[in-house]
Amino acid sequence: MPQDIKPTRSELLKLKRQIRLASSGYNLLKKKRDGLILEFFEVLRKAKTLREELVNEYKAALGKINIARTLEGDLKVKSIAMAIRDIPDVKLTTKNIMGVKVPRIESSEIKKAFLERGYGIYNSSAIDEAAAAYEKVVEKIILAAEVETSMRKLLNEIEKTKRRVNALEYIVIPSLEKQKSFIQLRLDEMERENIFRMKRIKAKA
Repeated sequence: MPQDIKPTRSELLKLKRQIRLASSGYNLLKKKRDGLILEFFEVLRKAKTLREELVNEYKAALGKINIARTLEGDLKVKSIAMAIRDIPDVKLTTKNIMGVKVPRIESSEIKKAFLERGYGIYNSSAIDEAAAAYEKVVEKIILAAEVETSMRKLLNEIEKTKRRVNALEYIVIPSLEKQKSFIQLRLDEMERENIFRMKRIKAKA
């Protein structure tokens, strides 16, 4: 604010209100950031567990399908795979975590009884075991997709909130405080000048 501009008390009060609002917003955003970080680490823990489970389920399924291919042959395994009737129905909705919309993936029943798979009953148990193993893999993939997408969305929101917190802490609030101090200083100077002027007027009278 230039020195020749005379500030007013109303400007000072307005600045004080702005500082209070900025400080209140800063505190709320800090709480949101901290809450989001806690949620993120909880989801991260789930993601790590699911990744390990998915890798284990996939290894088990790979072993089962290799046994089925050895016993039945690649051609029969492929033809049986083509005979599967029902494709899982996947629906994507959302849920709310501290104001952040994250995906909720819902699907129809993945695990099926062997009669529901559509390839008939005249096959070896190796085929059924492989099918059951890959159904477990698909279930884990759906869960992992939901959790890992939620994790990325939470991380993005944490970064955005951190930037807002930093902007308020290091730019907005210090700038407002600086303006307030300057206005307060100018008002004090103006008041002293006014008192001095009044004294001179009285002295002349």
